[in-house]
This record gives sequence, structure tokens and C-alpha cells, in this order.
Amino acid sequence: MTGEDGYFSERVARRYDESSSDMFLPGIVDTAVDVLAELTGTGTALELGIGTGRIALPLSRRGVKVRGIDLSRAMVARLHAKPGGSAIDVTIGDFATAQVPDTFTLVYSVFNTITYLTSQETQVACFRNVAAHLQPGGKFVVEVEVPEVRKLPPGHKIVPLYSSGTQWAFDVYDMSTQSMTSTYIEIENGRGENHSIPFRYVWPAELDLMAQLAGLRLYNRWGGWTRHPFTHESVKHVSVWEKPDC
Repeated sequence: MTGEDGYFSERVARRYDESSSDMFLPGIVDTAVDVLAELTGTGTALELGIGTGRIALPLSRRGVKVRGIDLSRAMVARLHAKPGGSAIDVTIGDFATAQVPDTFTLVYSVFNTITYLTSQETQVACFRNVAAHLQPGGKFVVEVEVPEVRKLPPGHKIVPLYSSGTQWAFDVYDMSTQSMTSTYIEIENGRGENHSIPFRYVWPAELDLMAQLAGLRLYNRWGGWTRHPFTHESVKHVSVWEKPDC
């Protein structure tokens, strides 16, 4: 069961930046922000699942006006407590349906956030919601991993993520529903804690169809923020869809 903050409760939010510290490295953040700032141009940007501001804050420091949507008040409180965070307006709600009273030149979803929508129906709704918030010619950017089902031996459904003396994590796949659950276990001071988060993994071609249903068209797709080519060996993709001018 989850509370009003979804799966990012106060317990998760207070440790989020530390637990995801690799994703906060300048080399990772700056390359993403370079692309997003270029695509925004002189307009404004909306981040889906803005969280603690890993991308929104440095993008804002580039001079881009950024707004956000997030379900977790606990995560947003940490964003607003950081330098410059109080200037970023965040709508609390589900980004598949939440409305923001503005339109944007760029809407973006990073770090697999689109997969927090755990049904095809809600993922399609997200694309339609994005299209309603985009100005003509505006772009929708999604960064998401390619499903790692090739790591599954025949008859197996669990993919280990990492393991140490005090921390373990693994993904459990259900191929029949495209659902996946990530479970994290940690032992600290003799006490064990665990939490699980459900996802719905999604293929690039399926995302393209969702975009088409929302009236968007594929603009570009890369294998990462450095804009290297997306191939059959890519472990993730950064995809850009465009809202037609007419």
C-alpha cells in the first residue's frame, strides 16, 4: 500500500539524493541539461516527476524557466529547500492527468520516470496530457531504459541489480503484462529495511505508437544524452517527439 506521496514517502525522499548519487554526477547531469536547454530554446519547460530537482535546478540555472509535476510532497519539499528551488513552481499530482495552467516548448521525463505509470492506459494518457501542454512545434523528451529481458535465462524472471554486505536489489519481470517490480533491501545498525516499486516497462516502438495516438511525431532518438546512435545494443534511449505546427 502507498500513501499520498505514492512510493516516494518521507522515508524514501530523505535518502533519495544519496541513494541515487551516481545520477547526480556533473558529467551525467550536464550532458542531459545541455540537450534539454537547447530543445527548450527561449521558451519554457515542464518536468514530469520533478522530484528533488536533479535536472530542474541546473536547467533553471541555465536561464530556462522550469515548472514541474510530482505526486510526492516529500520529494518536492526537498527541491524547494535547495538553493533556487523555491522559484520552481510544482503542481502536486499524477503527471498522466495533472493540469498545469500554461503551455510549454518542452516537456520532459528522465531517468525512467515514464515507467512509474504502471498500465498502458495511463502511459497513453500521459502522452495525451503532454500534447495538451505543448505549444505547436514543442518537443516531448523521454529518457528510459530498454527492457533488460535478454538477461533473463529461460524460465527465470529475476534480474539482480547489485549486491553488497548490507544492500541488495533486484528486478522481477512479468512478461505477460510488461510489469516489473524493483525491490531494495538494506541492513543498517542491525535493522533490515526493504521497499518495492512497481513499473511498467515499455518498448521504443510502443512509445512511438503512444505518441502517434496523441498527435505527436518522432523527431529524433539517441542511445543517450551524448546523442550517439540508438542501436539494437543500446541499453537506454533518449527519444524526442514533436507536436506539429498545424
